[in-house]
Amino acid sequence: MTQPTTLGDSFVGWLVGGDRSWTFTVPFTGWRLEGRAVFLAVTALTILLLAGIGVALSRKRELHRRWTTWAIIIPAVGIPIWIGKGTTALLATLLGLQAIRELARMTRLPRPETILLCVLAVLYPLTAWQRPNMMALAPVMVLVCALPAVVAGDTADGVRRATLTGFASIWIPWSLAHLVVLWHDAFLIAFAAAAADVAAWTGGTGLKRFAWARRPLSPLSPNKTVGGLVGALAGAVVILTLLGHITLGLVVAVGVGGVLGDLLESMVKRAAGVKDAGDWLPGFGGLLDRVDSLLLVLPLAAVLG
Repeated sequence: MTQPTTLGDSFVGWLVGGDRSWTFTVPFTGWRLEGRAVFLAVTALTILLLAGIGVALSRKRELHRRWTTWAIIIPAVGIPIWIGKGTTALLATLLGLQAIRELARMTRLPRPETILLCVLAVLYPLTAWQRPNMMALAPVMVLVCALPAVVAGDTADGVRRATLTGFASIWIPWSLAHLVVLWHDAFLIAFAAAAADVAAWTGGTGLKRFAWARRPLSPLSPNKTVGGLVGALAGAVVILTLLGHITLGLVVAVGVGGVLGDLLESMVKRAAGVKDAGDWLPGFGGLLDRVDSLLLVLPLAAVLG
C-alpha cells in the first residue's frame, strides 16, 4: 500500500531537490520574471528582512555591520549578475579596480605595478566573458608582473615588487573574474559566502564558552577561531541546502574558503601595518575588507563546485 505523502515529506523533498524556478508578474506592468533568479531574489530579501529583525533586537553593533554588508551586497552584486554576463564582467572590473587601488595604497606599490594590475582588472573579466579558455594564461601573467621591476633594474626592492604584484594579479582581478566564469551561480555563491560570514561570527561568539572553539586558527587574527570555522561550515550547509545547490565541494569552498580569505587579507594588512584596507565604505573599512572572502570562495567554487 502506498503511504500518503505528508506536508513534512513534501517540504523535505522540495528542500533536497525541488524546483527553484519561479515566475513573478510585476504589478501594474504585466512584466513576467521567470527562472531561478526570481527564487534567489525572493529568498535573499526574505532572509535579509528576517535577519534584520533579529539584528535590531540584539542591538549588537557587529551584527548590524554585517547585516548592512548584506544589504549592500544583494542589489550591488545581484542586479548586474541578473542582467547578463556583460554587466557581470563590468561589476568584476569595477570591484577589481577599487580593490587594487586600496591594495596599492596599503602596500605602497609603485605606479607601474599598480597600472599593470588595473589593466588586468579590465582584461581578466573581459577574457572570462569573451574568451574563457584564455583564463589559463594566468601563470604567464604572474611572470609578466615582474617586468616593471626588471626593466627598472631594481635590485633593492625588485623581488618584493614582483612577488606582491604577481600574487595580487591572481588574488584580485583573476579571482573576481570568476564572477563571470560562474555567472549562472555567481549570485548564489556570493550570497552563500555572505551568509557563511555571518554564521562564522555567530559560531565564534556562541561557542566561545568551549575551550576548543576559542582556539585561534592563526596568530594573524585571534578573532578567527575554530568555533568560527565550525559556524561558517554549518552556515554554508544550511544556506546552500535552502538555495537548492548543496554539494560537498561548495560547502568547502564557501565555508572554508571564506574564512581563509579573511585570514589572507589579515596577513596583507598586518604586513602593511594597517587595520582596514581603506575607508571607501564609511564605518566598514575598504571594499577589499568586504570582498576578501569572495576572493578565495570564487575560484574554489569554480574548481570544487
